Amino acid sequence: MDPTRRALTSLRLSAQRIASPGGLTTPGEVVRWMLALQSQDFPGARWSIALRAPHTTAADVDAALASGDIVRSWPLRGTLHIVPAEDLGWMLDIAVARQATTAAKRRSDLGISDDELARAGDIAREVLAGRAVLRRDALLAEWERRGIPTTGQRAYHFLWNLGHAKVIVFGPHDDKQPTFALFDDWITTHRDLSREESLAELATRYFRSHGPATERDFAWWASITLGDARTGIAEATGLEAREFGGVVHHLAEGLEPAGSGVFALPGFDEYLLGYQDRSPALAAEFAQRIVPGNNGIFLPTVVVDGEVVGTWKRTESAKRIVVDLSEFASMTKKGHAGFERALRRYGAFAGRPVELRA
Repeated sequence: MDPTRRALTSLRLSAQRIASPGGLTTPGEVVRWMLALQSQDFPGARWSIALRAPHTTAADVDAALASGDIVRSWPLRGTLHIVPAEDLGWMLDIAVARQATTAAKRRSDLGISDDELARAGDIAREVLAGRAVLRRDALLAEWERRGIPTTGQRAYHFLWNLGHAKVIVFGPHDDKQPTFALFDDWITTHRDLSREESLAELATRYFRSHGPATERDFAWWASITLGDARTGIAEATGLEAREFGGVVHHLAEGLEPAGSGVFALPGFDEYLLGYQDRSPALAAEFAQRIVPGNNGIFLPTVVVDGEVVGTWKRTESAKRIVVDLSEFASMTKKGHAGFERALRRYGAFAGRPVELRA
């Protein structure tokens, strides 16, 4: 890895609290530090949170979600993320403004009228009243019973649009199945920010937890225009600018680089997904190995001293987890020992022993 890439990745491992937990001890603290963690792969998202807070287990993350301290919704790029409950409202305001036209066209393509969406929302408010929680299949069945078809992609877009409209939010998982609750029942603490304050908040917390990163990385991550990204950066607090490879990057003031280390990251982790340009951590020739066939599914990665050097796959049973390692190039003996330590940490999180298949 060349010096510029190593400098970037070392600082990012520190900012993201992967190599330097920095006193984070609970799921809520991690999510508030990161602001948003991509979570369409729910098991992976739980590990993304836990690996940043030593001794955190899957049960701890589930408890934080069940309490409503952290929540799952679609606040960035139209994609599922876990965010602090108090920040979801203003983040959705930014997202809706950017995606309104695209969302309306997709509803039209699926034959979802404004009246039908409104009726779906009214039904959701009725059946979820009183802080009730329903599994996804039960909510869809209720819509079907009342004459609202949910076949094909219609179900997803009803849920997505009602999430953006602050009608529903994800509740705690029920036997590995997603549930939904009413936004107003589940989100009990709100932060009211103006648009300018929201942009400054996004910039401050993105670069604090993801820096060094560029203004284009930020605009992509937050799904805002480059102009809005620059406005947010100008109003952000606690940041400094440095050049890496002749390009200006923003990061927290006084951020110190991380030391060496080996990490077993889940697919969709912010370390790779949090940037438009992923080349500092991932060499171009290996990009296809992370997303086979460009199918949009990011595999769990092995990171050694900041660089993605392989992928790992787990096979789970009630009593154990077996892991297969796929290396891009042969790892050193020290690298393998570090990976085995990372898997032991994953086993503690999952509550089962982990075996690395020979």
